[in-house]
Amino acid sequence: MLNIENLRFGDSGLLPAIVRDARSGEVLTLAYMSAESLAKTLETGETWFWSRSRQELWHKGATSGNTQRVVSIARDCDGDAILVDVEPQGPACHTGARSCFGEGRFSIATLEETLRSRKREMPEGSYTAKLFRGGQGKILKKIGEESAEVIIAATSEGRERVVAESADLLFHLVMLLVHEGIAFDEVVGELRERSR
Repeated sequence: MLNIENLRFGDSGLLPAIVRDARSGEVLTLAYMSAESLAKTLETGETWFWSRSRQELWHKGATSGNTQRVVSIARDCDGDAILVDVEPQGPACHTGARSCFGEGRFSIATLEETLRSRKREMPEGSYTAKLFRGGQGKILKKIGEESAEVIIAATSEGRERVVAESADLLFHLVMLLVHEGIAFDEVVGELRERSR
């Protein structure tokens, strides 16, 4: 358990907090915590920061809904910075970007987040939303089609086509998992167990 008393908040009474996606490892933002905001973070299980521009406590996602559920918090070796691993519920950046450091690297976690967003918002004209509206049957049909296309590509179309068709298959498989409420990490966990 993180002990606030073992941390060094500096002259301003603030501590840098590096916020990272617990699934992908992607750095989402650098924010600052006071002893009070860190205590609220530990108490609520969601991130609270000190807004240097507004000079007040700030509950991430209070107005936008883009909260961050805390998975773990670790201090650095000097106790003057912390690393906060979170499960983000939407973008971390006020610009709407997933990360304050740009869109970052691609991961299955970012794909899952995009698909969850499409399922929730169902934007008009979205291919993904159309499939979600069609339900499990439509998604399973696409997985069947994409599986066959991977087989055809592997037997007669060469490396480039195998890569492209495999990407299509993986996309639709992750879509099915999102539809069923299954996190890709559960599949990874099953593979990890099998490898033991």
